[in-house]
Amino acid sequence: MEAFDSFDGALLVDKPAGPTSHDVVDAIRRRFKIKKVGHCGTLDPAATGLLIIVLGKATKLSEKLMSDDKVYEGTIKFGETTDSYDADGELVASLPVLPMTVDELNEATASFTGDQMQTPPMVSAIKQNGVPLYKLARKGIEVERPARLIHIYSYRFTKYEEPIGEFKVACTKGTYVRSLAHDLGQKLGCGAHLKTLRRSVSGKFDSKDAMPLDDLLKLSPAQLENRVIPFLKLAGGTY
Repeated sequence: MEAFDSFDGALLVDKPAGPTSHDVVDAIRRRFKIKKVGHCGTLDPAATGLLIIVLGKATKLSEKLMSDDKVYEGTIKFGETTDSYDADGELVASLPVLPMTVDELNEATASFTGDQMQTPPMVSAIKQNGVPLYKLARKGIEVERPARLIHIYSYRFTKYEEPIGEFKVACTKGTYVRSLAHDLGQKLGCGAHLKTLRRSVSGKFDSKDAMPLDDLLKLSPAQLENRVIPFLKLAGGTY
């Protein structure tokens, strides 16, 4: 039987806004001197919430863990369209926003549920001929992006105070929530972009069980070991 180290497993990290998912990986690798560290499911730098970090032999399970469904919560600003579909992008259009209610917003989002083909935004980490699309976008180059099949289980607003709406979406892996925000704005005719985003659930894991990155980096190796979800639990789905 294969032997496993006590650090072969996963950590649930609550990522702050600012660092990239790769920055989080690097910080944990350097702080605890663990050679093999990876993450499951990229979060944009501005996004917060659950980031699953895999250590040692558990990096073999990245694809398995990445394929799980996700739940996100966030806010959308209506009336402004950006080139990246989120608040980090350049403003490309500004239009007046008609009065809307939460019920009216949810009527509009109803058409987004179920299977659909989604075209990734140009400002994304998807590579074409080995070059990330966002690098092409910075040069003003736009290329065709193949649409990908996704599934939206639910897409609902819980609050709206013009021009900001609070929403929650449950979806399959690979879904660009900022594209959902952009597409909703186009549907409503006023434009919109994703203002904030937090991943609250990934598969069976919940952000309430995650530790803020800064707190995690203050742990001793022994304390970190106590937070590692062991490889065999991950592989067997018994976490």
